[in-house]
Amino acid sequence: MKPLNTTILAIQPSATLAIASLARQLAAQGEKICNFTVGEPDFDTPELIKDACVDALRKGQTKYTPINGIPKLCEAIAAKLQRDNGLAYKPAQIVVSCGAKHSLALVFQTLLNPGDEVLVPSPFWLSYPEMIRVAGGQPVYLRAKRENDFKITPADIAKAVTPRTVALLVNSPSNPTGTMYTPSELRALGEEALRYGLAIVADEIYEKLVFEGNRFASMASFSPELYNNTITINGFSKSYAMTGWRLGYTAASEAFVRAMGSLQSHCASAPTTFAQCGAIAALEQGEASITEMVKAFDERRRRIYALMSAIPGVKCPKPTGAFYVFPDISSFGLDSVAFARRLLAEQKVAVVPGAAFDADACIRFSYACSLQEIETGMARFRAFCESLR
Repeated sequence: MKPLNTTILAIQPSATLAIASLARQLAAQGEKICNFTVGEPDFDTPELIKDACVDALRKGQTKYTPINGIPKLCEAIAAKLQRDNGLAYKPAQIVVSCGAKHSLALVFQTLLNPGDEVLVPSPFWLSYPEMIRVAGGQPVYLRAKRENDFKITPADIAKAVTPRTVALLVNSPSNPTGTMYTPSELRALGEEALRYGLAIVADEIYEKLVFEGNRFASMASFSPELYNNTITINGFSKSYAMTGWRLGYTAASEAFVRAMGSLQSHCASAPTTFAQCGAIAALEQGEASITEMVKAFDERRRRIYALMSAIPGVKCPKPTGAFYVFPDISSFGLDSVAFARRLLAEQKVAVVPGAAFDADACIRFSYACSLQEIETGMARFRAFCESLR
């Protein structure tokens, strides 16, 4: 066999899934693991969404849909974007894909030419750079500081732009940091990107998970210029506890959506038919389930932050969105991989090393778990930290 594609061979496996897998193996062996690794709500998908999917199956809705998704779902997404985000998109500006991760991968493949650079604020979700490289692009990291809640500034964009830069990626609320930009901060980043003619790829998957009285704002909502230059990605996994349903969507110009739809036609045909029927129910009837879930996440957020910030040597920005907390553990003299491995081995607490997110001084906890697990896990985490001092 000929040598394999070198770009694919260079892809690093997901550290999140690798550690989660190890934690599950230990649990299967009888170990009592406190697992803070996977960014997946521990809630079940609401019954009304499941019922819509089952009803679709029973009605025989098992054939291909249009490439960009069921028209009724595209209409519901357009209505949601107008209602929640103040964005006037037509259904023809929407493409539904097999998860927001799939949406992002298709966006980069549609957007980038070989050698194009994408500005990626760091710390970042670990899949972004790999998606960009597979699409022939080059990620350029804008390293934010913990003292600034891991947020970049317009000056960081100006310093990093080169003639090959074509896009800025923005993820707010953020995975892995759990922090988010204010509307004024977000607008300033967008306007700086416009100065250099950059496209903006806005990953808004955590838009509903916002706390501390903060207000979520879509990048495309600030001006007609930002609307025209922004590609908005969202999905159903986080807000509606629909991770296994694999449905995401992109909103952009009609020209971009046509090109992206052509690409999708060759690599996925269309998203799963009956799952899309569940997504319609989610958008039309699922708001109450979001409210209850956000309330539970907020309680967990406040508790894990209170316990964590009381541990000597742990420095942690207060999370204001998503369901992550990202403490700095550099004072203990271990890199993030060694820290995470020892924490799992010695205290049976599973976390993701910050090295996976370009932040080796930190580790990531997902608090998409019960309050009891948070209490137990934080007691073990504290004991481990105290053993290192």
